[in-house]
Amino acid sequence: MRGKINRRTTRRVRVALSAAVVACAVTAVLPTAASADPAGATVDAGSSVERISVAADGTQGDDNSSGASITPDGRHVVFASSARNLTPDETTGGDKVFVRDQGTGQTQRMGHLTPLEPPVISGDGKYIAYPVQWMTGDRIRHYQVSTGRTITGNCSLFTCNQPSLSTDGRYTAHNSISYRQQTYGQRVQVEDSQTGTMATVATFDHTVQSRPFISGDGRYVAYQNGKTKDVFVWDRTDGSTSAPLEGPAKEATLVHLSDDGSKVVYLSGSDTYVHDVSTGTAQLVPNAKGVAIDPTGRHLLYAPNGTSGPSLVLRDLQTGADETVSDQPATAGPDAVSADGRDVTFHSTADDIVPGDTNGKSDVFVRHFS
Repeated sequence: MRGKINRRTTRRVRVALSAAVVACAVTAVLPTAASADPAGATVDAGSSVERISVAADGTQGDDNSSGASITPDGRHVVFASSARNLTPDETTGGDKVFVRDQGTGQTQRMGHLTPLEPPVISGDGKYIAYPVQWMTGDRIRHYQVSTGRTITGNCSLFTCNQPSLSTDGRYTAHNSISYRQQTYGQRVQVEDSQTGTMATVATFDHTVQSRPFISGDGRYVAYQNGKTKDVFVWDRTDGSTSAPLEGPAKEATLVHLSDDGSKVVYLSGSDTYVHDVSTGTAQLVPNAKGVAIDPTGRHLLYAPNGTSGPSLVLRDLQTGADETVSDQPATAGPDAVSADGRDVTFHSTADDIVPGDTNGKSDVFVRHFS
């Protein structure tokens, strides 16, 4: 571990990790040493938590909310909810998509179609996307947050899902399957909304899907061959693809790509690996399930394996310091962490995370670290 830590880190609770785990990179294929299990973090005294799935007057949501993503600056949170009271004119039930603006305290409904997967938001907070059921297959709908209008409904010749947006919303990485020529199997593609062109990143002879992730500038796409359990990184600049990333189990499950394209998080066996794209090495986080990485690639959100202790923990990968995000049962997804780990969004049915939680439903929260 480092002999000196920054001011923010002094408020964190260190866990007993060997130097080989905290500071040393190991090869992505085979880690060099076993390490202590991550556990025991406590809520930072300088942190706070607020419920996001609320109406403008602070009234709690009257039905389940989940599947949240947050922008790098922490201002916008997009989530799915079947609540009927999050906006003044909302009366219908069923799953819908909402964007909460933390700056204005206002919640806005985006689109009128039922999301098939959790929605995603561009890094600048200007666009959101989510797949919906269409007559000929799944489609990805894009919406402009400022106006609420539909920008595009792509994949006219394919069934498409699992979108990932670049910072400005120009590029969308997604999975697609041709319904006209099924022999094509699955494709990982990137759509350029400015030029209307589609780049094919990978083609598979099967339909075992995994969600691809695109970097903020649209240069890198991390994706997985769901059949062989290999993770790859595609580089737009020259169209090259990395060698397979895999752990000692010779299998890998893609978790996330940092917004700056520097880190790829994947699971192998019971451990999490954070692969450094520039050096080709990977940092081991043992006995933990990686959930998301912050846009800078420094902070990892993970769920410790086991039944005791906190459900979600945020780790500073440079210092090894841990902070508890939730010590109650909670769930989060990719894009759940803002830049530098300042804010983390998650959902939980627990009724004691904030005062006055009486709806008995799943709510969306944001943990703020000072």
